[in-house]
Formats: sequence, structure tokens, C-alpha cells
Amino acid sequence: MSSSPDTSGHSASPAVRFFSGENIPLEMHKVRVVQKLSLPPIEERLSAIRRAGFNTFLLKTRDVYLDMLTDSGTNAMSDVQMGAMMQADDAYAGSQSFERMQAAIEEVFGKRLVLPVHQGRAAENVIFRSYVKAGDLVPMNYHFTTTLAHLELNGAKIAELLHDEALQVKSTNPFKGNMDIAKLRHAIASHGVQNVPLIRMEASTNLIGGQPFSIANLREVAQVAKEAGILLLLDASLIGENAWFIKQREPEFQQASIASILHEMCALADIVYFSSRKVSSSRGGAICTNRPEVFDKLKVLVPLFEGFLTYGGMSVREIEAMAVGLRETTDDTIISQSPSFIRYLVERLEALGIPVVTPAGGLGCHVDAGGFLPHIPQAEYPAGALAAAFYLISGVRGMERGTLSSTRDSYGNDILADAELLRLALPRRVFTLSQVKYVEDRLHWLYTQRELVGGLRFVEEPSVLRFFMGRLEALSDWPEKLMQAFKRAFGDSL
Repeated sequence: MSSSPDTSGHSASPAVRFFSGENIPLEMHKVRVVQKLSLPPIEERLSAIRRAGFNTFLLKTRDVYLDMLTDSGTNAMSDVQMGAMMQADDAYAGSQSFERMQAAIEEVFGKRLVLPVHQGRAAENVIFRSYVKAGDLVPMNYHFTTTLAHLELNGAKIAELLHDEALQVKSTNPFKGNMDIAKLRHAIASHGVQNVPLIRMEASTNLIGGQPFSIANLREVAQVAKEAGILLLLDASLIGENAWFIKQREPEFQQASIASILHEMCALADIVYFSSRKVSSSRGGAICTNRPEVFDKLKVLVPLFEGFLTYGGMSVREIEAMAVGLRETTDDTIISQSPSFIRYLVERLEALGIPVVTPAGGLGCHVDAGGFLPHIPQAEYPAGALAAAFYLISGVRGMERGTLSSTRDSYGNDILADAELLRLALPRRVFTLSQVKYVEDRLHWLYTQRELVGGLRFVEEPSVLRFFMGRLEALSDWPEKLMQAFKRAFGDSL
């Protein structure tokens, strides 16, 4: 079965104008396998969110209608990917499946030296253990939760060097993920180049709303790195969406193919790593480079933490799916699917006056919980409260991306997040338009009742990545009041 993307010559058609005048994103696929969903009554949802400690991560999927927690490992796989999994070579060493994945990475990213790992955070573990020492500083456009945790475990600190405007929720800036070059030069000079082992750029910065960077900015970052003799590290987990935004928003690349944009982005980086749970609709991940000395330094840790060099902790079936998924990332029709649905939902919510991150980014629709619930102070976790409240009235599971996802300082005080966001992930080719409209409707109703929502406090708080496993409780009886308001508005409707 061929693993090449569509070459029929038909261009992507992410949206079409209907006779009514509405622009509606089209699903450029047909559904052939379905998975049954359920929508529990609101009384059961209240019991479920209590059992979960008001943490949507701890909900059971049987209690969830639409799972918008993440796009990590939840994107729909193509028929070509599924077919490729049947040819997997399950040899412990020297697997042909690895050779096919290696060829796909070289074709799509232009990197020939490949180390497989079981997911993106495993790549971070290998890279940071190899290059980071106590006292180091790693400049980046913005952190991801696991990135920060791994660097802190290795005794390093981060410097987040976005332009100031990037943290404005409402904006027309097409590249809020750009790094501020003046801030970068200052960080290197003030900390000492010998204490800056890496500069990290994250494609479609996750925690500020899936916002992309431009190639023009990446070129500037690469030039600074080259001048200073510092390795440039590219987190490519959402690189496909970033490439799509470059094609849409950066004039130099409007006529370029996604494939050529991906090549140019990766050529500027010394090390590229990614979670294929995001980038190719499968599981696993990889580290890749064209520098033999980098490859040799990193490879010694892969058998220790992951597995042998030709499987890296992954199932060979997932390796086969990754190879196909990487090539599918170069297909405009496939890569545009999620951004077009996200843009549709963002624009619909914005028209209703609901505060959302603009411009629409990759990964999901990000609701501004600080603007939605201005009466809840950050110390009472408004984004977490909004995630719990939205699940209660809709059965939709989103993810908190705010202070609850942050950490505490050495005095035990919360380090307040730059933004309080509820992320509603829209994995590729998973949800229908009617389901997106259901999300819009329930969020609209909740916005009219927003004064009913109250804060949360921790009752069980892990010291690392607390948002995964921590449990909270409501500071008042607001969940019960919200449930009663919902029942008055919708009667016996779910």
C-alpha cells in the first residue's frame, strides 16, 4: 500500500462559502469506522468530576462525551497508516520498520541521523541529560510543562523570550510564537555563552494558544546561535501546523509547498525532536540531526532509557504508522483539517463575545479563563475551574493551561501563569461539525452563567507536574448551583 500523500493535483479546501454566506470548514475525509460515545446525565457528571478531584485528567472516558483534553495520540489515523502497520518487522535490532521510518524522517525533515524514543518527553530526557548541567540557562520562545520539568531536574533554568505582545489574548499578530532577538542576545551575554548549551524553539507554542513562529524569525535565531556556537534545538511536535500557518501568513512562502517549508525550518536547527503522538497521528517520537558528533553523544542514553536504537521503546507497528504519518504531514488537505476547525470555533465564540485567544492557532481553541471568570483570582485556579464547570454542563473534557499547570516557588507560593486558558483540543479528523457546534452552544450558555462558577483549591498536590495527578475541591457549593441552573434552562436534556 502506498505511503505517499495525495498527488492528484487537487488543492486543500479547508472551508467553503455556503449560499447562506457562512464559511464552514469541510471534512476532507469520509468516516468508515466509528466509536460509540455516551453523554451521561448532569447528575452523573457532577459525581464524576468530584471523584476526579475537579481535575479533568482524572476523569474516566466512560464519563466523557467529547474528549478535547489533548491531540496527543488522539488524532485519527488514516487507512494508509493502518495498512502499513500490518507490514511491521518486529525484530529487536535492525528492523526494516525502523529503516522505513528513518527514510521518512530524512524525506520530510531532511535529517538523516535518527534516534527513536517512546514520546517527546523521552527525547527531552535524553537531550537535556546529555547537554545541560546545573546552573545552565536554556533560552526558548516559550516552555512546555515537561520541558521545564526536565530542565529543572537537571539543575537548569529557562528564559522565555517572546515579544511582549505574544501574551496578549486578543491580537492580530500572525506569529506570536516568535522569539525576541534583542532579549536572546541579552540573555546569552548576561548569563555567559559557556552556560547556554541550547536555544530551544517550539513550533506552535502549546501553552500560549498554539501560536506559530515565522521562518524569518527562526533564521534570526539560527544566526545568533551560530555566532555564539550554541546548538539550536527545534521541538517539532506541532511543526505541521506551524508550517501551515507560515504558508497562510508569511508572504515569502504563500506559493511554497508544505514539504519545502518543513525542510527549510528543520535545516535551520541542529537538533530536531518531536512527539509523533502529535506530528504524525501515531505514538512514539524521535530525535534527529545531521551532525554525527551530536548523534554519537545522544545515542548512548537511548538503550539505557528507551530501548535499542532501532525501536526506542516503540511498537514497530507504531513505527510503521509514524513513517506514513510524517509523509501525510506534507499534504495540505490533511494538515489544514485541524487549523480550519479551530479557526471556525474561535471565530464563532469571538462573535458571541466569549474571550478566546486570537488569532486562532494550532492544537485547539483556547478560551481565556481570566476574561471568562474575572471574579476568580489566579490563586484559585480560574482555568481549572472553567475546565471543571464546562465538563459539568456539557460532558466535554478540556484541559487547564494556567496556574494549575504551573508550579510553586521555593517559599511555597504559586508561580502565577502568564495566561489562564481552557484548551479545547481538536485532533485531526476526529470531531464532526455538529459536535463543534455543540461545544459552541454549551460554552455560550456557560458564559451567560459565569458568575455562578467559583474557585478551587488543592487537597492533593504532587511536587512535579501537579496538573496530571493533583486533586482539588470546590471552594463553595458552586457546582451544585451551576447544575441547578442548567436543569432550569434545559429541563431533562442531557
